[in-house]
Amino acid sequence: MLEASTLQFLFKLAKGIASQFGPNCEVVVHDLATNDPESSIVAIENGQVTGRKVGDGPSHVVLEALRGENSQLQDHLSYLTKTRDGKILKSTTIYIRDDDGDPIGIFGINYDITLMLAMETALKQFTATEKEEKEPEAISRNVSDLLDELIEQSVKIVGKPVALMTKEDKVKAVQFLNETGAFLITKSGDKVCKFFGISKYTLYSYIDEAKE
Repeated sequence: MLEASTLQFLFKLAKGIASQFGPNCEVVVHDLATNDPESSIVAIENGQVTGRKVGDGPSHVVLEALRGENSQLQDHLSYLTKTRDGKILKSTTIYIRDDDGDPIGIFGINYDITLMLAMETALKQFTATEKEEKEPEAISRNVSDLLDELIEQSVKIVGKPVALMTKEDKVKAVQFLNETGAFLITKSGDKVCKFFGISKYTLYSYIDEAKE
């Protein structure tokens, strides 16, 4: 786990930011040191924004960090995300690193700007993001939802339904799932195999083939 002094500081910082900006501002702290993507959230303020609580935790950034691609990890500032019930959030993700530069935690801010977007002309400067994105990234409530979303994304990347996929298409989809950390989720292999109509042996061979 993160050191007690570090956690205490992050808890106070989260509470202070949430208090400053009100109930539409969710602030969340992930502990990556436990290497458990299914329960990484150790503190959250205004969790009603995304419907999450302490003990939850799956998100794309958490899986990215746990996959160990440390050299490619960068803080994400002022980008768009969305919840399953349709809220649009303006988010910031900051990695907390140890002395060696490895990520050991994540400090995230998610501000609900749904109503503000309805008044986008007047509030354009406030809602502007550094990076234009066609589709906001989804924030999942649990690992099952996250895995479903990743599988859906893999199908979009291939560009055809599973029934029409060739072996090469499925390898491409499995490669995406592997790179996004989907297989860190418990029993994800079973769900992926069932969705693509392949065996466990075939799945592992596709993963190896994708690496090559």
